[in-house]
Amino acid sequence: MTDLTEPHVRAERHARPDAPFAELLEIEQLDENTFRGYCHAGAPMRAFGGHVAAQALVAAGRTSRKQRPVHSLHGYFLLPGSPEHPIDYLVERVRDGVSYTTRRVTALQGRNEIFTLSASFKHPEPAPDRQREVPPLPHPESLPNAVARLPEEVRRALAASGGFRDLDVRFVPADAPGLPPAVPGLLQHFVWMRTASPLPDGDPLLHAGALTYLSDLTLASTAGLNVQPNFFQRTEPPRLVMASLDHAMWFHRPFRADEWLLFAQRSPSSSDGRGLALGEFYDLDGRLVASAVQEALIRDPS
Repeated sequence: MTDLTEPHVRAERHARPDAPFAELLEIEQLDENTFRGYCHAGAPMRAFGGHVAAQALVAAGRTSRKQRPVHSLHGYFLLPGSPEHPIDYLVERVRDGVSYTTRRVTALQGRNEIFTLSASFKHPEPAPDRQREVPPLPHPESLPNAVARLPEEVRRALAASGGFRDLDVRFVPADAPGLPPAVPGLLQHFVWMRTASPLPDGDPLLHAGALTYLSDLTLASTAGLNVQPNFFQRTEPPRLVMASLDHAMWFHRPFRADEWLLFAQRSPSSSDGRGLALGEFYDLDGRLVASAVQEALIRDPS
């Protein structure tokens, strides 16, 4: 268990802006069921939730049979984590069945539980295949890199966080051809994503962890578009207070997180200081590879 009375310094490799994305998912195995990692800041002095969830998934998967890829995860964010101290991931081996494997993970800092995750892994099997069609949106290479267009001071702040690096993110304009028609009360946002550097071959768990990280980048802000409509085009700091409350994902088909994936997001509801957002990931061939749902704290302090 981490002792916060002792000084801890974030692992240097996680703070290097030129380090490859895969290093963000590196965790140390302390014993058969306990792992330790460091997570970068998402907000000042607060660990990025997608990073915590991704490392928790990797910890769960390291105790599962490799031929069983993850097919779903469900997580709750309980307390903000500190980016200055390590996080211990305690894995409970709930079930090892004939086809399915279930794991529970508790993320601890000191004596505090900051995040819990349930993940299920499944042996692949043949079955009939169907899916929703992908909207015919512009190719990602025709769109500008969103990070490169940020003001210099914002990019410096991102680099100083030790994270949000080695990513290629491209927003689809709100007036792009091929967008689904607007529906009253339904907000939508589309963004192409991938890691900028290659991820290792032969490790689907690492790609699932990377996609878990990516899925937490824009869902909450999509749910808040009715409060701050220009959120993704802003050049000033966001005025909204946002934090992930829970997060769920389902992995439908094999994919690579270092290849282009379209994150098609929509938010059907926002009330009571909470916003709900749903998203689907499609690869360049139009295959629906994963789905995500998140409820987030959405507050306008102005």
